[in-house]
Amino acid sequence: MMTAHLLPVFLVGLAGSVHCVGMCGGIVGAITATAPLPRNVIPIHSAARFAGGAAAFGAGAQAGTLARALPRVLAYNAGRIGSYMVAGALAGGLAGGAQSLAKLAGLQLGFYWLANLMLVALGLYLMNAWHGLTKLEQAGRVLWQRAQPWMAPAMRTLMPADRPHQAFALGALWGWLPCGMVYSVLLTAMLSGDAAGGAAVMLTFGLGTLPMLTGLGLLGARLRRALQQRSVRIVCGLLVLAFGLFGVARAAGGLTPGWTDILCLTPHL
Repeated sequence: MMTAHLLPVFLVGLAGSVHCVGMCGGIVGAITATAPLPRNVIPIHSAARFAGGAAAFGAGAQAGTLARALPRVLAYNAGRIGSYMVAGALAGGLAGGAQSLAKLAGLQLGFYWLANLMLVALGLYLMNAWHGLTKLEQAGRVLWQRAQPWMAPAMRTLMPADRPHQAFALGALWGWLPCGMVYSVLLTAMLSGDAAGGAAVMLTFGLGTLPMLTGLGLLGARLRRALQQRSVRIVCGLLVLAFGLFGVARAAGGLTPGWTDILCLTPHL
């Protein structure tokens, strides 16, 4: 896949990550909440007894908590993005192998249409205009529920994720949670044609979601309230919707290959 086509993938991850507020906001917030205080730090209610020092101490304690939480928040996201890359490599590799065994141009075009229609659905979902994408997530949850008896003991072992390696493993498991947004981009990874291209697509998508989820892990409820505003979701949804509509227009022959390719997630077929 050409590097130019990774830019819209990144932007879709960035705009679509408002969806992550509900999916992953709680877990990354819990990682921050479990940050232990150093032994030489006085609890804030005790520090408040000292005249004039409570406010400064509170700010310093909060900054220290965020600094201690950052390695674990980043480790969690590294595990999550790593899972995306594995899924992308599998999708791209399987599709590339099928294409090499048989010239399935018609099937590839069908997947191209489906990938862009999924983006349209994702944009509408982010705007709260249509929730058809939740049906796909519900189907994925059936498989997730079947896997839970085996995964639940591991999840309990990793919580509270108060060390980076635990947060990384937790993120690696969480990355397989059913998510319509991830499914949408996985179709693009499949169209990349090989495992390396599929992994690159999902890495770029994961990096797009990284600023939002890192912010949620460090700022928690304050950022969550801001992202749940209707205006924010509409702007993000419109951006994702525009990428999907550009892809649909090109699939229908309304756009010729050229500079508009940079606005589409998948290369011209």
